[in-house]
Amino acid sequence: MITATAIEPRLTFDRFLRECPNEGRYEFINGEIVQMNATRHHDDIADLIADSFKAVIHSHHLNYVVKTQAVIRTVTLDGTEQGRRPDVSVINKDLWRSNRAAYAALREPIQLAVEVVSTNWDDDYLDKFDEYQRLGIPEYWIVDYLALGGREFLGKPKIPTVSVYLLNEAGQYQRTAFRESELIVSRTFPQLTLTAKQVLEA
Repeated sequence: MITATAIEPRLTFDRFLRECPNEGRYEFINGEIVQMNATRHHDDIADLIADSFKAVIHSHHLNYVVKTQAVIRTVTLDGTEQGRRPDVSVINKDLWRSNRAAYAALREPIQLAVEVVSTNWDDDYLDKFDEYQRLGIPEYWIVDYLALGGREFLGKPKIPTVSVYLLNEAGQYQRTAFRESELIVSRTFPQLTLTAKQVLEA
């Protein structure tokens, strides 16, 4: 005799927004709420980048806000909704303030997303790359401070790298890699004076 066991259906994106815990860092991946843990080094790098962006915004009176807890709705190639929470998000201030009472995720493309690479490096280089490109986020940084990514991204031997992807007119990301004492070039923040070494060793 076979006994049927009820299988709980996968969450919808809207249900994820209602049920996601308030404390901690979570993403919505393939129908499930997934907790994202980070080391102190990981958080220190994200904090340095966020603080650097905020300083440029303040000194040059730019119309952006910087957030580390913003959730962004993305869609995979097969149409699956995801809820991504970049380590650092740069968002147009008018977009952010258009509904300040809302708890729901942003459904429009933000200006710049930063991901600091963890052990699941392929999420950043492959999945999020595709989703952010599909959404139309103009600038995407991948900070691989432990050189965890594949050789096609980091070279041989693999060395820590800050990869900056810029969306071109065809809607495709084009990559520039920054290492050691090279100054990171950002289209969003051309005034930025931050080297790859400063970021990678934060």
